[in-house]
Amino acid sequence: MPGRMVVIFGASYMLWIVFAASQAFKMETTPESRSLAQIGDSVSLTCSTTGCESPSFMWRTQMDSPLYASVRSEGTNSTLTMNPVSFENELSYLCMAFCGSEKLEKGIRVEIYSFPKDPEIHFSGPLEAGKPVIVKCLVPDVYPFDRLEIDLWKGDHHMKSQAFVEDVERKSLETKSVEVTFTPIIEDTGKALVCRARLHIDEIDSVPKERETTKELQVYISPQNTVISVNPSTRLQEGGSVTMTCSSEGLPAPQIFWSKKLDNENLQPLSDNATLTLIAMRMEYSGIYVCEGVNLIGKHRSEVELVVQEKPFTVEISPGPQIAAQIGDSVVLTCGVTDCEFPSFSWETQIDSPLRENVRSEGTKSTLTLSRVSFANERSYLCTVTCGHKKQKKGIHVKLYSFPSDPEIEMSGPLVNGSPVTVSCKVPNVYPFDRLEIELLKGETILENKNFSEGEDGQSLETKSLEMTFIPTTEDTGKVLVCRAKLHIDEMEFEPKQRQSTQTLYVNVAPRDITVLVSPSSILEEGSFVTMTCSSDGLPAPKILWSRKLNNGALQPLSENATLTLISTTMEDSGIYVCDGINQAGISRKEVELIIQVAPEDIKLTAFPSESVKEGDTVIISCTCGNVPETWIILKKKAETGDTVLKSIDGAYTIRKAQLEDAGVYECESKNEIGSKLKSLTLDVKGRENNRDYFSPELLVLYCVSSLIIPAIGMIIYFARKANMKGSYSLVEAQKSKV
Repeated sequence: MPGRMVVIFGASYMLWIVFAASQAFKMETTPESRSLAQIGDSVSLTCSTTGCESPSFMWRTQMDSPLYASVRSEGTNSTLTMNPVSFENELSYLCMAFCGSEKLEKGIRVEIYSFPKDPEIHFSGPLEAGKPVIVKCLVPDVYPFDRLEIDLWKGDHHMKSQAFVEDVERKSLETKSVEVTFTPIIEDTGKALVCRARLHIDEIDSVPKERETTKELQVYISPQNTVISVNPSTRLQEGGSVTMTCSSEGLPAPQIFWSKKLDNENLQPLSDNATLTLIAMRMEYSGIYVCEGVNLIGKHRSEVELVVQEKPFTVEISPGPQIAAQIGDSVVLTCGVTDCEFPSFSWETQIDSPLRENVRSEGTKSTLTLSRVSFANERSYLCTVTCGHKKQKKGIHVKLYSFPSDPEIEMSGPLVNGSPVTVSCKVPNVYPFDRLEIELLKGETILENKNFSEGEDGQSLETKSLEMTFIPTTEDTGKVLVCRAKLHIDEMEFEPKQRQSTQTLYVNVAPRDITVLVSPSSILEEGSFVTMTCSSDGLPAPKILWSRKLNNGALQPLSENATLTLISTTMEDSGIYVCDGINQAGISRKEVELIIQVAPEDIKLTAFPSESVKEGDTVIISCTCGNVPETWIILKKKAETGDTVLKSIDGAYTIRKAQLEDAGVYECESKNEIGSKLKSLTLDVKGRENNRDYFSPELLVLYCVSSLIIPAIGMIIYFARKANMKGSYSLVEAQKSKV
């Protein structure tokens, strides 16, 4: 048996040696030895180990310069990340791995380049046939540029090739270019101009070694042979029309622009269409018209002169030579022209400068709008029409008046039967008021008439009125009061010369004979139902308002109904209620007092200091009732031989030096007109012993000492038991409260 154990142990030892040899400490890097990265990209170098459960890593450069990268190690892997790659990262990095006392290291060389964009092709200007142009092929942000080569091709023709083999003195991104001058011809249109750039980095196949840009050539021809045709002729009559058509040759096809040459030789743009049509020709349309063909390369122009001859015309002004306008209205004066297709208009007064505001001219008509006519507009206006070199004038006179609204009837107050009232008939904002007449009628009867013929200098709006006083009666109700105003201006053919207002008379009668009915009564028991109804005579029928008078004399509104109902009355409902009858003629008032009676309640019968006293003590027996007015309280002592009524003051009866015979039943009766209520209590009087008091001073001291010792003994027993249960005792823990 011992021999077998030795064999098993030896075999196990050999297996462990084999396993340990198979798990030797090794390290690998990704990429293996060299990495090529473009500037601005993100590159990671990874170092991983096998044969070690918890290796540690360290990265450095061979020159011990900064890493310019971030390191993250996790488990058997460590990653060095360069984001973004820059010139500082063109270094040899060394990864070192440690497993206990073992150390491994491996280097990776990082080389950088920049070849981010395709070449750019630029021309010094547009390609015009027969004119030299410079083409530039530009490769931006290259590194290392000493390995760059640029070729420029036009179709199958190789134009230029250049390699940049000069030494790189410092690390930087460079923009390199190749320039060629050539003269384009029409046949070059459609050919491809190719700029091809190569960066000779042969070691890494994945890097783009070649980039190219292609542009299709478009050769242009400047505008030429610009021609104008005119229909029907270059000499025209006013009101006629003409069409001018322009054409021009070029590549691309020129765009046509029409303009007119001004007196200062400047050009006034007119149209960007090949055809220019002018209608309703006027004299000022005469002049030199210019057609210009324009494309990307240049421009070419041609000119033609038009002559427009004038013809006679007539002018009419409306609404006529004179117009009556109401102040505040808007008035439109119209000036029209015939036999002149393109007239020009101007307005002025005979004494003022030209008018430009509120003038609108369109075609053969021009309007002058006088908005919100005022006294300043009462004058003559002239319309001047210019047609070619000829002018004509027409005038119109504006007369003003103001009669804008119907008369206003006002009363000094409501119409009350038998009370004098002043009625006023006002006509507001009248002009000219010296032609005004006012009449006041009741029914068909003229009450008053007045003419305002007195003359006053100046222009102003006046309010004129007619007043009179009369005493209305109930018989006037239903009659119509008429105020009629007349403005005597004969020129106003179509304006209202007469205005009137009417008002139907309603004669009021002030409230009177106000009455209040209370059902069933104004004195009630609590919880009863009561209805108070108020009525009053008057015209119009008075409106009834119920309110309640508060303690401070103010009124609390309750209802606007004639009937005020309280469903279940309480003590708080007692008070004075006020009924007001109100109409336009006045007010009438009546008051009624409501009294709510309540049976006694909340009786309290008490004995002070207690219902059980000792012989010789003073006892106060008190009886009180809730807030119930006019309540009588009667105190009695009950006995078999008969009750004894006690003389109490405000419900209180005092027994001084109570005797044994004072013990017994005491009863309180509280009553008023509604009812009564009883309450009783039993007074117990105990006799005193003749021996000395039990509590002598010595006994009192003994009692106090014992009251302190007994709790202390209890606490000692409690803490002793607690110490025995735990095996130890802590005074700190013992003093903690558990409450």
